[in-house]
Amino acid sequence: MGEISGYQLGVMGALFLSVASSVSIVICNKALMSNLGFQFATTLTSWHLMVTYCSLHVALRLNFFENKPIDLKTVILFGMLNGVSIGLLNLSLGFNSIGFYQMTKLAIIPFTVMLETIFLNKQFSQKIKFSLSILLLGVGIASVTDLQLNFVGTILSLLAIITTCIGQILTNTIQKKLNVSSTQLLYQSAPFQSAILFVTGPFVDQFLTNQNVFSYNYSPLVVGFIVLSCLIAVFVNFSTFLVIGKTSPVTYQVLGHLKTCLVLAFGYTLLHDPFTSRNIVGILIAVVGMGMYSYFCANETKRKVIADVSTMPQMKERDTTPLLASHLQDKESKDSVV
Repeated sequence: MGEISGYQLGVMGALFLSVASSVSIVICNKALMSNLGFQFATTLTSWHLMVTYCSLHVALRLNFFENKPIDLKTVILFGMLNGVSIGLLNLSLGFNSIGFYQMTKLAIIPFTVMLETIFLNKQFSQKIKFSLSILLLGVGIASVTDLQLNFVGTILSLLAIITTCIGQILTNTIQKKLNVSSTQLLYQSAPFQSAILFVTGPFVDQFLTNQNVFSYNYSPLVVGFIVLSCLIAVFVNFSTFLVIGKTSPVTYQVLGHLKTCLVLAFGYTLLHDPFTSRNIVGILIAVVGMGMYSYFCANETKRKVIADVSTMPQMKERDTTPLLASHLQDKESKDSVV
């Protein structure tokens, strides 16, 4: 029981770190981009990953974790896939309305469920699916406003959904199949994610903003916010891999929508963003959906643990019975010979 509670404590810590760091970086980046005019999101993400790798390298030198080599081809493909998914999400935002971009993010959960069901034979109960539907309905009401479709934007959104889902499923699968920790996987893959965004980021940002990141006037205040954003990003990236590894890609997406609701609430209270009754109703529905999802997941996990524990004595009995039986048979045969 102590082992189970310790694991649950680790999961809760990972979830809290993910929510706290993500909400913090959204507020920081909103100030950086909206108030200070630094619009280069893709390039900024490459700096985030570069600082994350450097921080993990220092942690490795200080023996905070042990490096575990992973097949180079796997790491390169995984890192490039995650880097491409980030670029596609930014392009999707650039080519679509805010409402359609939010719909793109909402579509990640059902698409992940579909992929895991088809390719990994993972079963999702009707209760889980129902709770996810309530959650998506609430987030949709709270965040989706205008829906403007265009062909290029739709294609980019579809590609962003596919690459994001596959990347998150692989994040979970690689950790479990290769028995590596979230820190080890992030340390191995961060340089490749950073490299592809560092090369393509300036072009993507210039295409979306008509500005050059290298000709931007970097004031001390802007540099300070960039450094703060990069430092927070270390915790965001670490907690992302940690949450997906300890739970599942679907749970991570549910957590992402909790962050969306919190960002809307913080935006209203701290930054005085517009907030309507529709936002309030949507957030309340989403919170109900999250509560139902958490409750059903906890119950299913508890049932699975009880089932595993109950089968252990039977397995031990099966293992020991033949040995005892053979021992008695040998003894009886010896007695009969005598």
